[in-house]
Amino acid sequence: MEASSSSSSSSLTFTRREFGGGPCWVIPGFVKLPGDPFKTKYLSSRFCFATANGGGFRKELKGVGRGDAVIIVDHGSRRNDSNLMLNEFVVMFREKTKYPIVEPAHMELAEPSIKDAFSSCVQQGAQRVIVSPFFLFPGRHWHQDIPSLTAEAAKDHPGVPYVITAPLGLHELLVDVVNDRINYCLSHVAGEEDECSVCAGTGKCRLYN
Repeated sequence: MEASSSSSSSSLTFTRREFGGGPCWVIPGFVKLPGDPFKTKYLSSRFCFATANGGGFRKELKGVGRGDAVIIVDHGSRRNDSNLMLNEFVVMFREKTKYPIVEPAHMELAEPSIKDAFSSCVQQGAQRVIVSPFFLFPGRHWHQDIPSLTAEAAKDHPGVPYVITAPLGLHELLVDVVNDRINYCLSHVAGEEDECSVCAGTGKCRLYN
């Protein structure tokens, strides 16, 4: 037997199961869509997996707090330069947020793995681990692979709960990011700017005829 209840705040709305150990379902407050978000084909209704790593539920998810660690996980690449860019982003993220424990992880193909990053967080004193997928949209990796790899990593650290957040999704700030990237690349094509750090040395940011 199971029962569900829902709760809301100014930042998010979620539903949880009272029995059975199922995941919580979360819709972040920044997702602004007309109509019922559960009926759109572009977003999954399951935005956040949360576990107490041994049972129980959290009634609410708030901001990163004392004792929390953040793992930012991307897919991983055979191209080392791409993997190093995640390290650079983690440095930027840590400096901007001032969170004391922030670690990079790659889902596959490169190190550190999710397991490595989880262990590093716990060794630094983390009492809860927040896994943030550095992916645009929810797909198989978010639905299956990252939860499976994180659960496996957590087995070595019983009593340390973890949360897997939503991917970037339809966040309004991404509009500004994409527009800024487009405008900078067009400025480079026009000869007004140098290559950005992503394209530097590749010669790919040019006009093709």
